[in-house]
Amino acid sequence: MLDERYTLAYKLYPYERSPDQDKPQATRHPVVVMGGGPIGIGMALDLGLQGIPVVVLDDHEGVGMGSRAICFAKRCLEIADRYGCGEPMLEKGVVWNLGKVFHKDHKVFEFNLLPEEGHKFPAFINLQQPYYESFQIERLRELQAQGAPIEIRGKNRVDGVTVHDDHVVLEVMTPDGPYKIEADWLIGADGASSPLRNMLDLEFSGKVFQDSFLIADIKITSDVKFPTERWFWFEPTHGSGASTLLHKQPDDVWRVDFQIGWDVDRKEELKEQNIRRRLDAFLGDVQYDIVWSSIYTFQCKRMDSFRSGRVFFAGDSAHQVSPFGARGANSGMQDVDNLGWKLGLVINGLAGEALLDSYDTERTHGADENILNSTRSTDFITPKSQQSRIFRDAVLGLSADYEFARPLVNSGRLSVPCTYDGSPLNSADALAGPERTRPGSACPDVKLRDGYLLNQLGNDFVLLCINTDGPDELEESGIKLRTVKLTPSDDPEGRIAERYLGDVPSAVYLIRPDQHVAARRETYNEHLVRAEIRRAIGKE
Repeated sequence: MLDERYTLAYKLYPYERSPDQDKPQATRHPVVVMGGGPIGIGMALDLGLQGIPVVVLDDHEGVGMGSRAICFAKRCLEIADRYGCGEPMLEKGVVWNLGKVFHKDHKVFEFNLLPEEGHKFPAFINLQQPYYESFQIERLRELQAQGAPIEIRGKNRVDGVTVHDDHVVLEVMTPDGPYKIEADWLIGADGASSPLRNMLDLEFSGKVFQDSFLIADIKITSDVKFPTERWFWFEPTHGSGASTLLHKQPDDVWRVDFQIGWDVDRKEELKEQNIRRRLDAFLGDVQYDIVWSSIYTFQCKRMDSFRSGRVFFAGDSAHQVSPFGARGANSGMQDVDNLGWKLGLVINGLAGEALLDSYDTERTHGADENILNSTRSTDFITPKSQQSRIFRDAVLGLSADYEFARPLVNSGRLSVPCTYDGSPLNSADALAGPERTRPGSACPDVKLRDGYLLNQLGNDFVLLCINTDGPDELEESGIKLRTVKLTPSDDPEGRIAERYLGDVPSAVYLIRPDQHVAARRETYNEHLVRAEIRRAIGKE
């Protein structure tokens, strides 16, 4: 029996009987992804673009109802753009850079998330998760039509997993009954509850925060216009919670997020009259329709390791954070971005399995960074002691008039790319260049005379040569290195110099397929670059 765990917003991959179900022996697939949410579909897009056969198994037939994740960061959009679905997301999404923070009735300060120019994507867009996933599926269908070896199977629930040294066996239940398949590699993208993690009895440790938050998505029907900004209240005077968050989504829908405390009757709070009581106290005479509502609690946890032999975990199945800072789906897409190219190289015989261990090294580092920032935000928003509350209130009181206090206000440190400092894939920094583009960093975008830098980098290993010469192409250990050469004429506004050169006259950057810097130096040296390539694929 396949029970519906949630209501579908869009039925995008209805159940179809697979030929695998009629074969006497289990079919072996190179990669199976367990879970069809944004992380699982993102993984399928990454691998499919590399020409690697991948099967996605999902126990539903499409995208779930409700906005859920709505804040998608610049880095997440840049990854989606490489997969071919970033632009429709940007077109549909609500762009915002300005945020305002209030304490009771008083504005404490405001901030701009992306004060610099020259990026293809903004700091954030607000976009309901069903739209995000739908754009992913549209792109997946386009790739399938072009011959990409991607398959997605709806109403295919994984009920059992057996891990062997060289493959994984999956027991799958469908409306037509059970069958088995095998996978060289299995990726768990099956969410916070992760049946896969539980099947393998793997540790998931951390902290549960004792607080509840009520989400109400509303469509305003009266003639009232709020600006397209993020507004956050500490101790709002409207009396609807210890904190309140308001920001806009597409289709003239607004997200209101009330912090309502731990000891609440969830069933009672979700009754429409009680939701409206809070909304009315907050909005006053504004007329609205309730589109969707939910109550959530959260925890900051992660697995000890994101790899267990032939099995990998990505997204919420591997790590969970509080919603403050929009670090859930955004960090999950960085997992996808990190694992995809590494698994592709190993499957194609261009790297050894040691490269896959770096997925765990780099992304547990990212998870720890996210958990740290998320926990700090939570502790500031909901002080756990009298001393913490005194400190929080003092910071808020000073911030209206004193700039030094504003960086201490923490209503959610918003998601930014993780820099993989200390990664075994990095070479020693050999350039006295900007700190933001040191080895391990995600490449910042630049608007060039003809397009954008990240679009030129693409999905390959790239040698970025700035104001210096380099080979048109180079092959090392089977890696075909593509060269992008830039001069001042390509960058009339001087942003390449600002973001990649600093005070040095030239630079050569080795860029990984996930657009993170592997190495950099002032001029090209073939012997050193070859060594840096080998190190970047786990061979040094």
